[in-house]
Amino acid sequence: MGRLVNGVWHKEDAVANDNGEIVTTNWQFRNWVTPDGSAGPTGDSGFKAEPGRYHLYVSYACPFASRALMMRSLKGLQDIISLSVVNPVMYDQGWSFEAGDGVIPDPVINADYLREIYTFSDPNFTGKVSVPVLFDKKTKQIVNNESADIIRMLNSAFDSVGANDSNYAPKELLAEIEEWNNIIGPEINNAVYKIGLANDQEFYDQEVIHLFDHLDEIEERLSTSRFLLGKQPTESDWFLFPTLVRFDVVYFLLFKCNIRRIMDYENLWRYTRELYNWPGIQETVNMKHIKKHYYMSLTSLNPSGIVPKGPEIDLSIKA
Repeated sequence: MGRLVNGVWHKEDAVANDNGEIVTTNWQFRNWVTPDGSAGPTGDSGFKAEPGRYHLYVSYACPFASRALMMRSLKGLQDIISLSVVNPVMYDQGWSFEAGDGVIPDPVINADYLREIYTFSDPNFTGKVSVPVLFDKKTKQIVNNESADIIRMLNSAFDSVGANDSNYAPKELLAEIEEWNNIIGPEINNAVYKIGLANDQEFYDQEVIHLFDHLDEIEERLSTSRFLLGKQPTESDWFLFPTLVRFDVVYFLLFKCNIRRIMDYENLWRYTRELYNWPGIQETVNMKHIKKHYYMSLTSLNPSGIVPKGPEIDLSIKA
C-alpha cells in the first residue's frame, strides 16, 4: 500500500535506497500526552493534556484505529479531541480524505492524503503511513501513531480536563491486562492478516488452526466471566472487539479464517454483541466503511473489487 522514504512517497511497500538495499524502517512517533506534560513511558517528549489541543486521525475500517476511536467515545472526549476520518478505500496513494459518506476532512492543513500530515510533522519521515494518528495542533507535530499508546493515554491523561472518570486500565488489573494484550495482539488481531495474506498452504493451515485454538480458549474463558477480566470491560476487551466485529463479514470470508464464525460461538457472540451495545460504541462502528476498505482496497485478494451484500449480521441484544 506504499510508504514514505525520507519524506517521498513510494507506491511500493518494498523500497530500495540509492545503494539498492531494501528500506525496512518503520519508525513510529511514540511521545505521550500526560496531565502535566511530563514525559510518558515511551518517547523523550511529554505533551500536556489540554481541551481542544489535539486532533485524532482515524479510519473506521482499520481495527487498530478503531481502538482509539472507541476510547475517545468511552471517555467522553468528543468535545475535547477533534476528529478526522479518512476515506475507506485505499489505493496506491495511501489513506486519503477524498470526499465520501462518513469522511471527515483534515482541518489542520487541508491535506488530501494522510501522508501529508506525516511529512508536515517530519519532512524526512520514513515508514508506513498508518492510522490512528494523534496530532498536537499547538506544536504542529504528530505526538503518537501507536494505537496501544493512544488508548492508554486517552484512558487517563484527560481526566482533569473534561473526560469522564471511567477507567479501562486500573492499576490492580494492569498486569493481567498486559498479559491479555500480549496474547490478543499477535495471536488474534495480527494473526488474521497473516492468514489472509498467506501464500503457502502449510503456513496457512498452521496459522488458521492456531488462531481458532485461541478463540476457543477465549470462548471457554467467557463461559465463566462476563468480560475477560470480570464484570466490567477493560482495555483488553477493547483490544479484542475490533477484530471480532469484523470477523464474520471480512476475515471469515475474504481472509479464509473460516473454521467457524464468531456467531457460531455461544459466549464470544454474546460478548461481541454486548460490547457493540456498550454506551458510545455503536457510533464508532461503520460496517459500510469496513466492507468497502477490505473488499475494494485489497485487490490481490478481491481483484473485481465487488463488495458483497452479506452476510447480514444482527448485533442487537434481544430480551
